[in-house]
Amino acid sequence: MFKNIFRLCVILLAIFCVVGSAFGWDDTGHKVTAYIAWQRMTPEVRDRVIKVLQSAPEDSQIATFYLPYGSRQPETKKREFFMLMASWPDIIRDKSFETRFRKYANSNWHYSDTFWKFEDGKAVFVDNVEPSGLAMQKLIEFDKLIRGTGPDSDKAVAIAWLEHLIGDIHQPLHMSGKVSDSNPKGDQGGNLFLLTPKGTTRDKQMNLHSFWDSIIGQNEPNIKDQCDADYIDPIADAIIRQFPYDKEKAKLNPDKFELWGKESLEIATTFVYRDIKFFEPPSENYKKKAFEISLERMALAGYRMGDLFNEVFAAPSSAPSAATK
Repeated sequence: MFKNIFRLCVILLAIFCVVGSAFGWDDTGHKVTAYIAWQRMTPEVRDRVIKVLQSAPEDSQIATFYLPYGSRQPETKKREFFMLMASWPDIIRDKSFETRFRKYANSNWHYSDTFWKFEDGKAVFVDNVEPSGLAMQKLIEFDKLIRGTGPDSDKAVAIAWLEHLIGDIHQPLHMSGKVSDSNPKGDQGGNLFLLTPKGTTRDKQMNLHSFWDSIIGQNEPNIKDQCDADYIDPIADAIIRQFPYDKEKAKLNPDKFELWGKESLEIATTFVYRDIKFFEPPSENYKKKAFEISLERMALAGYRMGDLFNEVFAAPSSAPSAATK
């Protein structure tokens, strides 16, 4: 047990001081989305959510990720903890923590593929492919769970998954399974669509899915190896300025998860696969437009997440309102 705790502490230090590239939208994208949500949440809701997260089951190790020591301000520690929980469903894929992995890791919860193909240049839905992915179903389940009267330990796990899944369904390829002659059962959200030349070794390959997942790091790389507060927070603040809440408010469709997912699918069918070819890197115009789309998707995900938690965790006598930084 003590050996595992020591290993977890080492991992925590690495997570807070190095921006990884192995997760979700990827780790950076998920944390950006959570940061934006945090800015929407009222102080009371923030405290309530952190308290619930700290009530998580011991074997989930969620509470262990809160670092109470150090010189950072308490509010900063809470925000970093909340941001990190957006990546918890990816972190638990680590099989070296066997109990946690077996109980909590669910790879098919991260996406909900809708299958489609191009016919005469138009996107047409395909209904003869087995449905794949449970992201939308789990969103509905976890939303219902945090609104119920169940124990905070269950709600803690649900909050972490909601943080992550709301981010995931805003990445267009988490909602898409493009069917073609070469991939009759779908391209696994672009994972089978290679953007690197034939013969590229596996460790250097880039596929369409990973291109979209790592879009921030490609455009604003962490070349100085900065910690999250110095690297991620300014990026998220810039997104908030570029896509302010009042400008995006009409698009939010609160609690309508199906519509949020359909937005991503629409982007996948109308833009993601246009003007792009197998075994060729995207053009500069494509990269620029993909980055713009992704930034707005992250803003929408963050605003929707923050408003959802405000609605659910606000004290009964107070109406939720936007928190100021």
